[in-house]
Amino acid sequence: MFKTVEWKNNSVVMLDQTLLPGKVVYRKFSDYRQVADAIKKLLVRGAPAIGVAAAMGCALGALGIKAAGLGEFRREFKKVSALMASTRPTAINLFWAIERMNRAVDSHCGGVEGLKKRLIAEAKNIHDEDIKVNRRMGAYGGRLIKNNSTVLTHCNAGALATAGYGTALGVVRGAVDAGKNVRVFADETRPVLQGARLTAWELMRDGIDCTLITDNMAGYMMKKGLIDCVVVGADRIAANGDVANKIGTYSVAVLARAHKIPFYVAAPKSTMDLRIKSGDSIPIEERSADEVTFIGGVRIAPDGVKTKNPAFDVTPARLVSAIITEGGVVRAPYGRNIKKLFP
Repeated sequence: MFKTVEWKNNSVVMLDQTLLPGKVVYRKFSDYRQVADAIKKLLVRGAPAIGVAAAMGCALGALGIKAAGLGEFRREFKKVSALMASTRPTAINLFWAIERMNRAVDSHCGGVEGLKKRLIAEAKNIHDEDIKVNRRMGAYGGRLIKNNSTVLTHCNAGALATAGYGTALGVVRGAVDAGKNVRVFADETRPVLQGARLTAWELMRDGIDCTLITDNMAGYMMKKGLIDCVVVGADRIAANGDVANKIGTYSVAVLARAHKIPFYVAAPKSTMDLRIKSGDSIPIEERSADEVTFIGGVRIAPDGVKTKNPAFDVTPARLVSAIITEGGVVRAPYGRNIKKLFP
């Protein structure tokens, strides 16, 4: 499987997803500020992959810190981690990974050079654990997909959105690995076409039957009986089961409910934010108007037109049939059952 982001020779190497599917280009970053900028500009995206990239960015920043002792190192590292935390406000995996790196710094009792090695090891661990978690999710979720099913997915929650294998597409892969025949309908996912550019590219590379549709075709496809279930990823899940995911997910969930089609969310436990009671409190990132008014550098809207570009919306828990995690499949009541994942 292709690598999304990895640590290599004391640098961070990531697949530039802004160029897909036209070009497969890997960028090498030797400065943590470059990693932060790459996260902002969507060179790497998807909540788990953002978390991995942020951890590696923190490790890269640590290498550049010249400190006489742990106290000075910790002060400088806080600046590195603060910059990483400022990149994307909605994806909780970003903050989860940064907090994990900060805990490693705060608990270290040895020398500075030893701490730098420990942070590199921790970033690599976060990367490797993500792939293992995704495979466990895929095994659980794959059981929910019946043989000869057609799955609708929105945005990209595949290997590209993680360290490897994927969340929503990991569920599809889990079903395929179990010997089931599965087809996928992929929403194009405006405004930056992550379904058209990324999901379709991934699935075609894997030889999984994939049909691309525009976002506003989903309801009609459901009405025609062409969709058996919906599987999406998540960037943050509140304690009550409300789900923040790529803008347009809420519309798909409403359509699925209207047509009595299961709507599944696949996400690791690190995407769950038990400190937030409901989706109303999830911060929603507002991105540049250029993502709406341009496609591929070509203007498609009048110059000066007003735009709104929230990157995510929130699907209420009542529309979610189940949440698939590495700890098993969680169903309503979510407020009670999500807590059982964290004994």
